This record gives sequence, C-alpha cells and structure tokens, in this order.
Amino acid sequence: MEGIASKRVIIFGIGGVGSWCAESLIRSGIRHLTIVDSDRVSASNINRQLMATTLTVGQVKVLALKERLLSINPSANITTIEKVFNEESADTFDLDSYDYIIDAIDSLKDKALLILMATRTKARFFSSMGAALKIDPTRIRVTEFWKVEGDPLARMLRKRFKQNDQYPKRKFQCVYSDELLPNKGPQPQEKEETMSQINKGQTNGSLAHITAIFGFTLAGLVIQDAVSES
Repeated sequence: MEGIASKRVIIFGIGGVGSWCAESLIRSGIRHLTIVDSDRVSASNINRQLMATTLTVGQVKVLALKERLLSINPSANITTIEKVFNEESADTFDLDSYDYIIDAIDSLKDKALLILMATRTKARFFSSMGAALKIDPTRIRVTEFWKVEGDPLARMLRKRFKQNDQYPKRKFQCVYSDELLPNKGPQPQEKEETMSQINKGQTNGSLAHITAIFGFTLAGLVIQDAVSES
C-alpha cells in the first residue's frame, strides 16, 4: 500500500471513462493524482460520468470530481488542471514527473499527440479506445495498441500515424471493445473526428456500465503494475 500511495498518476479527460478511473485509483490507494479537463458538467453527462448529477450541472468538472475524491480520502493530493491538452498546451505538462499517464481523451488529434508524447517518457502509459455505441461488457478487452481489432478509433489513430510518418516510441496497452452498434442519428458535419463521431452519427449512446468498466480497467492496469514493482 505504501508503494501504491507513492505513485504519481495523471489522467487526461475525466468524462465517462476518466472519472471512474480516478475514483477507482483513489479507492485503491493512489494518493497523488492529477486530473485534466476543460469542461463543465452538463445535463447530458449525467448518464455516464461519475461526478455528474443534477446538483453538479454547471460546475467545473475537475473541481466537482476533486470534491468527490477528497470525500473518499481527505488526505489525497488531488491536482486539478482546467485546460485542454493540445498542441498549444502540451509543453505545459511535465509528463516526465509522473509514474503513470492515462489517456481518456475524446479528440482524435489531441489523443494522437498525447500518445506520441507519453510514449517518449519513462512513465507507464495506458490508453482508452472508444467506449460509445457499446452494450456488451463481456467484449471489453486489453491488448497492445497495434493489436486492437474492431475499434474505429484505433484504426483512425493508426492511419494518422502512418500518414504523418510519426509513430509511438514504444508499445502500450489499450482498453477497447470490438463491439460497434449502428448509430441511426444524423451524420457529423465537422471534419475533426472525435470518439463520438468516427464512422458514426453526430450523437452517440454511451452506457455507464461500459464507460465505468473501461475506467476501472485502466485503474486496474495501474494498480497491477504498481503491485508488481513492490
């Protein structure tokens, strides 16, 4: 437990996946956690995001989640960063100061950038692929990024890396599901894809049990690795 408590973890994106990951880490003994997100809680978050309730709508997400996490462990060191990780802000994050980096980002472009930067650090890096348009928890898996099958987001990331001739420096584990239900909503108009838009309609369905399992699995990978070092 002392070994786990000494680890420094940063989570990028605390939505449906990242918020559950954060709670699981704190409940499992992590005491140094940084959470990064620029959004505020909206009513549409309530179906799947841990800190989203009718009472927190309108609140800054990282602050609402921090309050929740401190109610679990008041002595935890929770650092909140209310900003987007992108090309403009990337250099402001001291990624080398963390033992674990967790990617739960929506934006394809920003996710690709984080993967490239995180795999060039000494930190262990874990990434979430798409958790929307899924209902079957038994199809959630963990594998190395280049071995992910049936996930549109992973496919688009690999395509982007090949087109730009920029690749992750080392292998890393991903949480994913090969299930993809049809989306009958209107097609997206924006060219910059996110996890809720790739090969799908503009609006995606996401279920709490799926996003939570993704988040818990990411947390489990961290704890499993931390325990193996002790």
